[in-house]
Amino acid sequence: MNLQRTLARLVRASLGAALLAGAAGAHAQAGAYPDHPVKWIVPFPPGGAMDSIARTLGEAMGKELNTSFIVENRAGAGGNIGSSAVARAKPDGYTLLIAANGMAVNPALYKDLNYDPIKDFAPISLLAVVPNVLVANPARNDVKSVAEVIEKARAQPNHYTFASAGVGTSIHLAGELFVSMAKVDMLHVPYKGSGPAMADLLGGQVDYMFDSITSAKPHIEAGKLRALAVTTSKRSAALPGVPTVAEAGVPGYELMPWFAAFAPAGTPPEVVARLNAAMRKALADPKVKNTLDSIGAEPIGGSPEELRDHLARETAQWKVLVKERNIKIN
Repeated sequence: MNLQRTLARLVRASLGAALLAGAAGAHAQAGAYPDHPVKWIVPFPPGGAMDSIARTLGEAMGKELNTSFIVENRAGAGGNIGSSAVARAKPDGYTLLIAANGMAVNPALYKDLNYDPIKDFAPISLLAVVPNVLVANPARNDVKSVAEVIEKARAQPNHYTFASAGVGTSIHLAGELFVSMAKVDMLHVPYKGSGPAMADLLGGQVDYMFDSITSAKPHIEAGKLRALAVTTSKRSAALPGVPTVAEAGVPGYELMPWFAAFAPAGTPPEVVARLNAAMRKALADPKVKNTLDSIGAEPIGGSPEELRDHLARETAQWKVLVKERNIKIN
């Protein structure tokens, strides 16, 4: 009997030690994050604002977290290929996603979306806003303001065109929101990317474009485009003399092309918190700010909870517009 009691005590002691060791090991593992490079998926081709933001922040965060951030471009299907890959990745903080407005728009556009933007991701932080700007070819002397755009469009419904980088992009949605709120009829001309769209705008084949300030600004400064208004609720520091669309004749108009960081759902909260802190510190770094300024990006930052709420609001908002304007992926 005594032997049985002794054996029982030994078993309990061994189990207790194992549990303590396991807890300590788990704590050490969590505390050691990151202990190898972090992969940051950009779901669009290299060269755009999203790619630049990821690379700029990745470099700064790598120094803060003593690791490297490897940017991997996985383009296709309006960002869905890269987003889907991150949704299925191991939730350990070593695979991240940078996303934009499409994260909120795609559920309304794609019936066969194989991920849920809200349920399948752990929000980390809003990163930056890169305003779109309504631009026209300066050779058109009859249009020098938003009021004149509206006046001409109402006089000749479906005569004037606006180009975009493709269906569902922020460039497209900015135009659709404008048409809806200004109560005009204009024709949308989608292109495969902003490059071809810009080429035709510069060549006079299309009338307008709500282009990203990143790619439009050099043409504006060179006198090749006329900037009429920015899409955000306040003026852009990159083009301080250009009014907002709301100021210029469409009260209440706002389209904020945002960028944000996500991890797969189930990523440990302490890892998300560490990434959030590193991102916010990077966004406050003067060198990072200068780089973002050069592409017209304005830092935001914020908590995971703020990003979660923002995504939910945006998803509901764009669902209404997509239905109202009957926007469909061809």
